[in-house]
Amino acid sequence: MTLRLTTEFWISAYRMRLQLAEIPAFVTSKGDGTSGAVLVKLNTLDGNAKLFHRSYDVDFKQVWCELVAGPENDVDNSISEQHRFDPDLWVIEVEDRNGRHLLDDDGLNG
Repeated sequence: MTLRLTTEFWISAYRMRLQLAEIPAFVTSKGDGTSGAVLVKLNTLDGNAKLFHRSYDVDFKQVWCELVAGPENDVDNSISEQHRFDPDLWVIEVEDRNGRHLLDDDGLNG
């Protein structure tokens, strides 16, 4: 049996890891604390952004995939569209000019 972290716990750990790297992050939409889906918006502060979501690779391992990238307004519109389908959606906005989001770090892919 595999233990799964609650969404709220994972988000707390993610935000702490970002804080330790001095990367600002904000919860812009709070969803279900136990099992809500998570979107991570990476704002590069130049008018562009990327949106990431959790998915699975061919070995059924959780990975973070880019959902959309481009002008920040387009990414925000995509978030709004996703929110219409899933009202329990969490959205975390990460702000980093260098494009760091730490989603590929060990321990954050689950």
